[in-house]
Amino acid sequence: MPVTVPLSTGRVIRRYRAAATRAVAVTAIAGCSLSVLAAADQQTESNPTDTLAAAPVQAAPVANAAPVAVQVPEFVPPQVTDLLNSFAQDHRPRTVRPVAGPLSSGFGMRWGAMHAGLDFADGFGAPIAAVTDGTVIEAGPASGFGLWVRVQQDDGTIGVYGHMQDILVHVGQQLRAGDVIATVGSRGYSTGPHLHYEVHTDAGPIDPHPWLAGRGLDVGYSQD
Repeated sequence: MPVTVPLSTGRVIRRYRAAATRAVAVTAIAGCSLSVLAAADQQTESNPTDTLAAAPVQAAPVANAAPVAVQVPEFVPPQVTDLLNSFAQDHRPRTVRPVAGPLSSGFGMRWGAMHAGLDFADGFGAPIAAVTDGTVIEAGPASGFGLWVRVQQDDGTIGVYGHMQDILVHVGQQLRAGDVIATVGSRGYSTGPHLHYEVHTDAGPIDPHPWLAGRGLDVGYSQD
């Protein structure tokens, strides 16, 4: 005849079976964990230095990183370099102010004599720049100027710089507009430190003021 199990007894049996199942699962997991640890210990003992190498750390990829090929500098052909250099030269100033000081005297008659250039007042030792590209054709002592520098300028005219304290260029030197050629002084027939600048053509000296203005350089006007 069938055996009837009281309700309370059936609940106890079901709880016991569930607890036993959980115990078996925990035992299995613990056994696997111990097996893994034991294998790791054996590997460390056999070759300790390989422990870290066995599990390399992968660096996280950088977002939007450029390919390696793009990061490597490329060879620039000489033709491209020459073109860039010529472009830079074509866009540099071709005419510059010779000194920073103001124009103090213009071209024309002064005290009964011809003043054949422009005077720029400035302090002793101030730099004097080449007004244009050109070639130095004379540098040294000169009557009335104390020391002078004469430059064959890029348009064929001759630029004359006078009364300087020190000369910093030599005959035959190639100049670019803005190169420092001398320092301001008061040598020769002079009443104070200044630069005297003349422009000569084959016909003789011309007024540098309109000549400079025609090349895009406004040097202002003197008060005399």
